[in-house]
Amino acid sequence: MELLIKIIGTILLGISLALLFTFPTMWLWNWLMPAIFGLIKISFWQALGLNLLCGLLFKDSSK
Repeated sequence: MELLIKIIGTILLGISLALLFTFPTMWLWNWLMPAIFGLIKISFWQALGLNLLCGLLFKDSSK
């Protein structure tokens, strides 16, 4: 039972962190990029993908 609670807690934490980082990325992109560079607006899932891609490309692998 304790293990199940930890698993559910970990899943909920991951979802919360994804929301915490994805919505600001989407809002900033949709506010700035179309006006400055004429780019299209992005959806939540595209912002999540952009966050994941940036994490893969720019993470510090020297640790």
